[in-house]
Amino acid sequence: MIDRISADGRTPEFTFLHDPGHRVIDRYGLLNPQCRGGTIPHPTTLVIDKQGVVRWKFVETNYRVRPTNAQILEAIAALGRS
Repeated sequence: MIDRISADGRTPEFTFLHDPGHRVIDRYGLLNPQCRGGTIPHPTTLVIDKQGVVRWKFVETNYRVRPTNAQILEAIAALGRS
């Protein structure tokens, strides 16, 4: 994926999860069934609390679309209010 993005002349500005065996991807149900026979996950941002519970997620089919910093910060702030 990094090579595909870099082919557009840009360097990715985010960290990629390397998940051989799809343990994390399968746990959160993120595989994209329409992408290479369902072997690549949807781009996803998760906010997970200290107990390991997903409290907020942003899942997108277009790898170029990401949540804003404000959206992520609001999700994190909501953890403190709950």
